[in-house]
Amino acid sequence: MKQILTRLALTLPVVWLVVSLVFFLIHLVPGDPVQMMLGEGASPADTATLRHDYGLDLRLHQQYLRYWNGVLQGDLGNSIRLHDTVVNLIAARYPYTLALTLTALGFGLLLALPAGILAAVRRGRWLDQALSTVSLFGLSVPGLALGPVLILVFSIELGWLPVSGANAGGSGAIDWHYLVLPSIAMGASLAAILTRMVRTAMLEELGQDYIRTARAKGLTETSVVCRHALPNALVPIVTVVGLQFGALLAGAIVTETIFSWPGLGRLTVSAITNRDYALVQGCLLSIGLTYVLVNLLTDVVYRWINPRMRA
Repeated sequence: MKQILTRLALTLPVVWLVVSLVFFLIHLVPGDPVQMMLGEGASPADTATLRHDYGLDLRLHQQYLRYWNGVLQGDLGNSIRLHDTVVNLIAARYPYTLALTLTALGFGLLLALPAGILAAVRRGRWLDQALSTVSLFGLSVPGLALGPVLILVFSIELGWLPVSGANAGGSGAIDWHYLVLPSIAMGASLAAILTRMVRTAMLEELGQDYIRTARAKGLTETSVVCRHALPNALVPIVTVVGLQFGALLAGAIVTETIFSWPGLGRLTVSAITNRDYALVQGCLLSIGLTYVLVNLLTDVVYRWINPRMRA
């Protein structure tokens, strides 16, 4: 518990840095959100009134302190374009992005673990070479290119899966048919990365002395691989999965735009286009804090599965 509390305390400066970077980087973006909202024909009085209502007439350090005060109170401001609180907008979109990210992560793990184990066990054989070639292909094709190809093949040509959206009736529930293609587009590169990682980690463990001892005792190959080598090989893979989760959150911006997925990434793109400062800050802050939280949980899981770290 003491180690967890210490790690949590070390996370607080990271949170401060994330909030500060989000605030200052947004204000470096050119363009006037008030001018974009009112149009070119707006009077100076209307522009000044709206700028005052959103606190954009204050000095930069005053806006920074005001923003921090709102963050600590759970108030991220109001959207200039959508006329709703940023918290409500994020709360409505965040579950979609989380569902998409977790599904893509599950898809990547479902492919990578057996593929990496088989490649390590069959090292140098045709299966190992085939899996290595497929993983290299997965690393080479970005989701920006894979997404349209999946839509063309499985939606337009075959008609098996829907093209875009999250459900057919416009309700809040997510239909799994709409989740398949964007999850594959996001999880393909992750599966390729993890396959190579699992293969490398398994090869390292299979060459250890304790594996030779287990085999000398007469244990079956399945028991040696799954009960002895795999748990130790998972230790470095857990760290990679935690880091890749953040990459999936960032990649969700592209994937959600391609598949018109009503998540946080698509909301972020819309907010950037409209120069909606408060909404952009809220979206980026949500993604950044989620990444920090996942890394904290990864560190806890890493200590749980690795007794040497607990010691």
